[in-house]
Formats: sequence, structure tokens, C-alpha cells
Amino acid sequence: MKKNIIYLVFIIIIGVAVLVPGIRNFLKEQFFPIATIENAVHISEEDYDVDLKGINAPSTNLKNFRNKAVFLNFWGTWCPPCRKEWPSIQKLYDSRKEHVDFVLIAMNDKEEDVRKFLKENNYTVPVYIAQSPISEKILPKVFPTTFLLDKTGRIIIKEDASKDWDTETVHQFIDNIIK
Repeated sequence: MKKNIIYLVFIIIIGVAVLVPGIRNFLKEQFFPIATIENAVHISEEDYDVDLKGINAPSTNLKNFRNKAVFLNFWGTWCPPCRKEWPSIQKLYDSRKEHVDFVLIAMNDKEEDVRKFLKENNYTVPVYIAQSPISEKILPKVFPTTFLLDKTGRIIIKEDASKDWDTETVHQFIDNIIK
């Protein structure tokens, strides 16, 4: 009887940890600071070949960011979770732009809407609009989607949701991959 009660309590604790978003996110941040570690998935040279029209940065090609640590974010002005994470991305950019290249790609957006959004909020993180097809390896299925790529093109973090990017854990993680 006592064993059954212990098992029941254990199952309830696990259920609460999994089902209550605040607790789940806290535990995830504490024990799994990397949102998703991709099993040695690398972005190939062909995957990097995406022409990017600069909105508040010079136009370029994603392949110019090869061999560098890259914070790659897909978002849209029409996406409430994307808009929610922008302040933390700006803070991360302000503190880590010397060590990591930031590439934010506005998807399914009009250029004038993106420019207006950036201006109204005084955001300075480099934003682009893709002018050529994006590889299936990095093409987002949901928004926002963020990748942190190391210098070899390996996906270190893949986050398919809004996240607070200005946390000590994220800062430490970036500091470790740029060494």
C-alpha cells in the first residue's frame, strides 16, 4: 500500500512538472539550458547559400557568415511570439555582437512593415529578407525559430518557440562556444 502511494505521488510530481508551463520551463532552463541539441547536424555550404536583402544592414549572402558563430532567427512582424522575444534579442545583441553574428530573417513580411517595426522600437539587430530559397535544414516550420550555429556550421541550439534570450545561461553558453 505504501509503495502505491509513493508511486502515485511520484507520478503526480512528474505530471505537474510536465504539464505546468512555468514549472516545465524553469526545469528545462535549469537542467537543459540548450533548448534542443541537434545530433551533430551541420549546415552545409549549399545550405548557407541564401541571398539576403538588408533592411537595416547591407545586403549579403548567408554564406558570408560561414566559419563564424551565428545567431540565426526566423520571425515576422505579424507573429506575436516573435514580437515578444525581440527585446531580449536586442539585449543579447547589444552585449554579444562583437562575438556572434546576428542574422534575423523576416519571413512572409513586407519590407515597409519590417522597417516600421524596427524604427518604432529602436531595434538595431541586423534584419534581412531572404531573396532566394532557404534550405530545408533551416527552413522554419513555426515562428519564431532560432538557431545558434558554431563556427563549423553545427547546430548548437534550435529553439522553435519564443524565448528570453537575455539570460545568464544563454550568455554563458555563447561565451563557451566562441572560445
